[in-house]
Amino acid sequence: MYDHRRLGRELDLFDTDPLMGAGLPYWLPDGAVVRHVLEEYVREVERGAGYRHVYSPVLGKRELYEISGHWDHYSDDMFPPMRMGGGEGEEVVLRPSLCPHHALIYRARSHSYRELPLRIAELGGMYRSEPSGVLGGLTRVRSIQLNDAHIFCIPDQAVAEARAALGLIRRAYDDLGIRASRYRLSLPGGDHESKGKYVSDPELWRRATRLLEDVLEGVDYESVEGEAAFYGPKIDVQITDPAGRESTLSTVQIDFHQPERFDLHYIGADGGRHRPVMVHRSVVGSVERAVAHLVEVHGGAFPVWLAPVQLVVLPVGGGQEQRAVELVRRAQARGVRAELSGPGDGTLGARVRAARLVPYQAVIGEREAGAGCAAVRLRDGRRPGAVPVDELLGRIGDRVADRGAELWAAA
Repeated sequence: MYDHRRLGRELDLFDTDPLMGAGLPYWLPDGAVVRHVLEEYVREVERGAGYRHVYSPVLGKRELYEISGHWDHYSDDMFPPMRMGGGEGEEVVLRPSLCPHHALIYRARSHSYRELPLRIAELGGMYRSEPSGVLGGLTRVRSIQLNDAHIFCIPDQAVAEARAALGLIRRAYDDLGIRASRYRLSLPGGDHESKGKYVSDPELWRRATRLLEDVLEGVDYESVEGEAAFYGPKIDVQITDPAGRESTLSTVQIDFHQPERFDLHYIGADGGRHRPVMVHRSVVGSVERAVAHLVEVHGGAFPVWLAPVQLVVLPVGGGQEQRAVELVRRAQARGVRAELSGPGDGTLGARVRAARLVPYQAVIGEREAGAGCAAVRLRDGRRPGAVPVDELLGRIGDRVADRGAELWAAA
């Protein structure tokens, strides 16, 4: 059983420091590679699905969150306001979510029904004042990089857009080697409503719940009370770690509340103003939680396309080191993340063991150096033998491009 906190530090992926604070991890170079590749993958998938990417600030005026409803229903999880200098008296807040910012981006321009659905995506930072007792590694942090998106659409498009979002989630899980443990329709809990946890609009809740039930038609799911967002029900895609602990990784929500609060509209075919529906969705949730789960699911042996180092080159002796350096350079020029592990790093056996989680090891002895080859060792223990350098780099490139799980598919 793997624990991402221990393995993440052993593999130099991330760490923490008391001076930075609890729940505020920093990413080391190899961890930054995994994070960067994951983020670029998500952007690629989203672009292919018609999303447009934006950037928005991590700060907002307190008034923004009063309008959105976060201040009334979510302020216990927000950091305190900061008063601006210069005697202005204005208060700003670290945002706890991205949706109010995206609502403002939509509102900044007039929109025709012909433009909808409008899909806005962002990998953006948000901050939540989590109690210190619940913080742990990357799974529960105070500084979160969220893969978020909001789809503004006419009501008749909402179910199709939410279903398409679930399709993106399934595709990403297949590519990443993640398995959903269950789908959950998260509903409000009656015992919490009187305490102000949820917005009070019964018809809003009924409409959104009916639509999400339509989205889940044909999907095996469970309805659970008390897990809804404060503004509406949601579909949570649950994952389970090797220790059996369940958490939410991805979500899909249909929201009537914030379009009303921000007075969002589009111009319909009749020339009149109409209220859009706002579909919230997150394909891989927070980057932190996604990477934590990937570390544990794969035991640090990431899929080839996601691995921080994809190829390690091991010259047997000093006489082959120049050939090894040339191979590393050629690999890097072709976009392969390659490193040299030379004789100065220890015996060949020790270097092989140190690189046990790297998908490909290329050993170069006198015979291989003379023939322009490398003796290939795979992470799964197989040894395809001496392979021409160009063939090796081509095979690695193919595995990266198709995001396949097989290390050495038949040529």
